Amino acid sequence: MHIMSNQQDADNRVIINVGGIRHETYKATLKKIPATRLSRLTEALANYDPVLNEYFFDRHPGVFAQILNYYRSGKLHYPTDVCGPLFEEELEFWGLDSNQVEPCCWMTYTTHRDTQDVLAILDRLDLDTDKPTDDDIMKRFGWDDQYRTGDLNFWQRIKPKIWALFDEPYSSNYAKVIAVVSVFFIIISILSFCLKTHPDMRVPVLSNVTTNFTRGDITWRLEKSKTEPHESFFYIECVSNAWFTFEIIIRFVVAPGKLDFLKAPVNIIDLVATLSFYLDFLLTELKQESDILEFFSIIRIMRLYKLTRHFSGLKILIHTFKASAKELVLLIFFLVLGIVVFAALIYYAERIQHNPTNDFESIPVGLWWAIVTMTTIGYGDMVPKTYVGMFVGSLCALTGVLTIALPVPVIVSNFALFYSHTQARSKLPKKRRRVLPVEAPRGPKGPGGTAPQNRRMNAIKHSPHPGALDVKMGRIAMGGALQEMLPFCNPSSAALATMMRTPAGGNSTPVVNSTHNSSPLPTTQPNANSHSDIVKPNDVIVLHGSKPNDVHNDVIVRGGSNSMKSTNSLNADQPSPTQSPTSTPHASNNLVTVNT
Repeated sequence: MHIMSNQQDADNRVIINVGGIRHETYKATLKKIPATRLSRLTEALANYDPVLNEYFFDRHPGVFAQILNYYRSGKLHYPTDVCGPLFEEELEFWGLDSNQVEPCCWMTYTTHRDTQDVLAILDRLDLDTDKPTDDDIMKRFGWDDQYRTGDLNFWQRIKPKIWALFDEPYSSNYAKVIAVVSVFFIIISILSFCLKTHPDMRVPVLSNVTTNFTRGDITWRLEKSKTEPHESFFYIECVSNAWFTFEIIIRFVVAPGKLDFLKAPVNIIDLVATLSFYLDFLLTELKQESDILEFFSIIRIMRLYKLTRHFSGLKILIHTFKASAKELVLLIFFLVLGIVVFAALIYYAERIQHNPTNDFESIPVGLWWAIVTMTTIGYGDMVPKTYVGMFVGSLCALTGVLTIALPVPVIVSNFALFYSHTQARSKLPKKRRRVLPVEAPRGPKGPGGTAPQNRRMNAIKHSPHPGALDVKMGRIAMGGALQEMLPFCNPSSAALATMMRTPAGGNSTPVVNSTHNSSPLPTTQPNANSHSDIVKPNDVIVLHGSKPNDVHNDVIVRGGSNSMKSTNSLNADQPSPTQSPTSTPHASNNLVTVNT
């Protein structure tokens, strides 16, 4: 009875080999989560091994341990020693939903999604400082196929090279020279724009004023009506804008996409700044100066953003603010809310007590005080003078400090995340070994449709569980399937085994010998619910070796005696007169005895 219960327990268990690590569980455990790969395991699958009685999957064994634990406990935990995308791929393979990860592991698990978003942004920023290849440049223009076949005309060959000179500073030494010249003119133009407003850099405009007195005397004097920038600044701006004009025209002509070029913010700034210079020069010559146009000339300062093409740190800073847009909007919202509330409070607080020198005449005036106080600037032009007003001012200052300080760590962490990934990407190799998605080839099939048994025999012999071979032989002795005995045969034989059953008391035992020229016997897939392969009492099974003339490799199993002996043991019991018992070459290798 105990033996039958053990046999039923063994039939209810299933062995799953994942990446060389064997896992054993009950079939009922795998049925807990239906519509998954493990819940549909059948012996008809291609990855089922009937000899080892296991299913083999060439997947990550560490992740599978957590997946199997999910079937057992109903809780899916994220292993911290694997990458997030790998964990998602494994879950998809086994048919599980990644949203079932436990809350304790959710933050750690979803970190890779933020990392993937950052990497996608860095790909769009094009922060690579390595020299681009010709294939990369041609791919931007969509001429990579023509480049490989050599069907490019003269303009198609020269256009990408000119574009690389002006837009890819690291493409060649000539491109680096052009980048240095461009940066030089940007700096000179901005310095000129700033220095020409300094009083020491301006030239006074003198006018001759004549005065007529009543007595007939005439006097004249020089008066300074206004000041103008020194004439040298005009020539500096002329040279700088001539370079900017030449650069923007060349870049527009050789741009891969004209519309994308015009929509780029840096190009819009460059174009407007250059046009403002020419329009200002034209109005000056026509003696029609305009203060509004002079105000718009401040956009020339925005040429500093052109440096983002040469310094990746500026790009990272700009996109840090873009990535932190939600936090910045939240910061502005709370600031506006606090400014309005405290402006109204300080207005009424200063009116409660007698205050002849009240600075807060209205709520709009209090808005300026609230902004200066919440941002911790404190100009001191407006201060509360009553006790209630001082209390309101203290609350305003504390609220401003907390409101501004809360989103700052998020912005700093975003910048650190962008910058760290940029530094890591710069150290990665650009070309990696290509891994072909080819499945491992299966071994050749034997004549009887059975795969070679070398791997399976090694798995039994070198099993980490001591006594695994004894367990296999015990199952054979108890009437197990014929497939359990096949690994002990030589895998190079043409037919692994021949079986013959004879009734008790038979006069003869016909044996079908298997040789290399004999046709293989049809084999059937073992079925757990079938008993056609069980050795019954008085049945005789003869397993032949690979050598037709060598009877010492044959194995005989007699079901009635619950034992199995090789023919070597028979010969060893009755030695030949010409051969000693100790001279049998195969006796030590083929003698197997099972006692039950």
